[in-house]
Amino acid sequence: MTPKTLLTILSWLLVACQTAVPATPTPLPTITVPPTAVPAPTLNPDTGWQTRYPGLEQRTINLSNADGGLWETLYILRLDPTAYRMTIAYRPGQPQTLSEWLAETGALFVVNGAFFTKEWAATGLMVVDGQASGVSYGEFAGMLAITAEGPDLRWLGTQPYDPTEPLQYALQSFPVLVKPGGKPGFPDEDGQPSRRTVIAQDGDGRFLFIVAPWGKFTLHQLSLFLTNSDLNLEIALNLDGGTSSGLLWADNQGVQAMTAVPAVIAVYAQD
Repeated sequence: MTPKTLLTILSWLLVACQTAVPATPTPLPTITVPPTAVPAPTLNPDTGWQTRYPGLEQRTINLSNADGGLWETLYILRLDPTAYRMTIAYRPGQPQTLSEWLAETGALFVVNGAFFTKEWAATGLMVVDGQASGVSYGEFAGMLAITAEGPDLRWLGTQPYDPTEPLQYALQSFPVLVKPGGKPGFPDEDGQPSRRTVIAQDGDGRFLFIVAPWGKFTLHQLSLFLTNSDLNLEIALNLDGGTSSGLLWADNQGVQAMTAVPAVIAVYAQD
C-alpha cells in the first residue's frame, strides 16, 4: 500500500466517524393534565311517576344511544278518567296553535289531534258535541270515543264505529301501536322516524298521553317499545306526528307543536 493510498483511506474513515452516529436527541418534558374540576352532569334516564295533581301523574324517560348520548325523550302523562274529563275541539279550515286552543277551551292541557288534509280537515271521523263529520276509518285505525259514561279507547278492527251509538265526542287516528291485550300493533318497519304523539290506556283503565319530540322513533320501533315497556298498556293509538306533535299545559309549559292544528284533545279536571 502506497503512502498516497493510506492517506486516502484515513480521510474516508475520518468523514465516516463525523457523520455516521447522529447526536442523541433531547427528550421532551412530560406534561400531566389535571382532571376536570367539574364533572359532566349525569342525565337522569327516568324520573319515575311524579304526582302533578291528584289523579294525574307525569314521567320523563330519557333514552340513550350506543355512545351514551341522548337519543330520544318521552314525556308521559297518566290520568285517572274518573277525576278528569276529555273533549274534542275541532275547527275544520281554521287551525290554531296549541296556545290558542288553550285560551279558547280553558282546558288544563291540550294534546294535538289526528291527521288532517291540506285544507285543515280531519281525514277520519270526528264527533263534537254529538255531531259527527267525516268518514270512519277501517280496521287499521283506532278511535277515542267519549260518552256520558266517560272515555274509551278502541281498535276499530274489533269495535267498529256504530253511527247509532251515543257519542258526545270522538276522534279517529292510525295506526294502533298496541292492540288490545298489550300486543304489538305495528309489526312492519316503516323506516320513517318522526316526532310522535300517542294516546293510550293501561290495564287499570288509566289514560296516558305520550310525546316523543326529537323525531327518532319509527312507528315500528315505538310499537315495540310501548309493548315491552313497564307502562302496562292495554291499547295505544298513534296520533298525528311530525310538526303537529305537542302537549301544552295551561301555563304554556310542555311540548309546543311546530304548526297550527285544526283539532285537539282537551283535558279538564272534573267539575
